[in-house]
Amino acid sequence: MDLTVTAEDGRTFVDWGQGKRRCAVGKGGIAIKQGEGDGITPRGSWPLRALYYRADRIAAPACYLTPVAIRPNDGWCDAPGDPSYNQPVTLPYAASHEEMWRFDHLYDLVLVIGFNDDPVVDGKGSAIFLHLARPDFAPTAGCVALTLGDALAALAQLRDGDRLVVA
Repeated sequence: MDLTVTAEDGRTFVDWGQGKRRCAVGKGGIAIKQGEGDGITPRGSWPLRALYYRADRIAAPACYLTPVAIRPNDGWCDAPGDPSYNQPVTLPYAASHEEMWRFDHLYDLVLVIGFNDDPVVDGKGSAIFLHLARPDFAPTAGCVALTLGDALAALAQLRDGDRLVVA
């Protein structure tokens, strides 16, 4: 049962076999990713790598992936040319990075998508996640975002070998 993202009539949806649910994608839409910072949600079929959550905000989600609690010093490197590009880092970190411990709720739940990680190609794009959506489903920087309820329901049904398919 893959998580399948599709676009229809200017809106985007995700389906994991339980019917289409609204989601947000990158401000650059769904396309072949050109590079870091392009805002594109990459078209393709991507493995699911890791699951992070804010233990101070939500309970550990049910999933075949072992949930890892996000710590205040967790980050993700998004600096092309850095040896840790598109990998988790410990903050403070000198190169450009995302902070995983956010004050909004977008990263209360983060499913790491296996985009540009095997091998990492410098500058191709980093930090492609499935995370929580803003209330208005505003576009992301390239990730897929859904409601907490939909994310928890999908995670509980995922099995080893399932993928994020962005059509």
